[in-house]
Amino acid sequence: MTGGKRLGIVSVAFGTECTYPEAGRKAAELGFDHIDIGLDRLEGEEPELALPIGDRIGSTPRTGCTVRPPRKCTWEQGVAFLRQQPGIRVEPGPASLLDTAESIRAMCEEVPGLRLTLDTGWSVYCGFDPLEVADLVGHLQLRQAKPGQPQMHIDEDGDVDFPAVFAGFAAIGYQGLFSVEYFNLPDLKLPLEDPVGWSVDLMHRVRPMITA
Repeated sequence: MTGGKRLGIVSVAFGTECTYPEAGRKAAELGFDHIDIGLDRLEGEEPELALPIGDRIGSTPRTGCTVRPPRKCTWEQGVAFLRQQPGIRVEPGPASLLDTAESIRAMCEEVPGLRLTLDTGWSVYCGFDPLEVADLVGHLQLRQAKPGQPQMHIDEDGDVDFPAVFAGFAAIGYQGLFSVEYFNLPDLKLPLEDPVGWSVDLMHRVRPMITA
């Protein structure tokens, strides 16, 4: 999926109680091009959805999918974990081995073929510019944020410079997916009243910035 038809939404925006078929229908009605789903929630085969699945995200490395690294492990254990399957993407984030541009680049050097699913929100929350590792990215998740504040509305004064991000990725010929990700996860101290509404607002703002 390349060109203009590559702006999706991560299913977590619809809540963990929303089934994937229902989330897919809502995402299609809202104008998204694909939906990213969590593999850990699947029971049996993948369901038929109203729009394509853009990415599959889970806790176990699977070829062609995104994995989140274990939070409590040594560097050597993290390397071994990410070497289990070739052709995976890893999602950096806070409280993990991969929370700086330097650690991300070092891990990609240790694990041949490793690519990133990079979240702009977590990047600036952790204190680095997404463009610092743009050459390693296979999938870019979009959210406004700043250090100490992981979720902000597109109209708030966050640290993600979306015009610069899209220009930078276009300059290196990026052909991967873009997915908006907001979430209401109060159990993880990440509450948000209207993640779907914020996702739609961001979608409308950034869609014109995506070049084919």
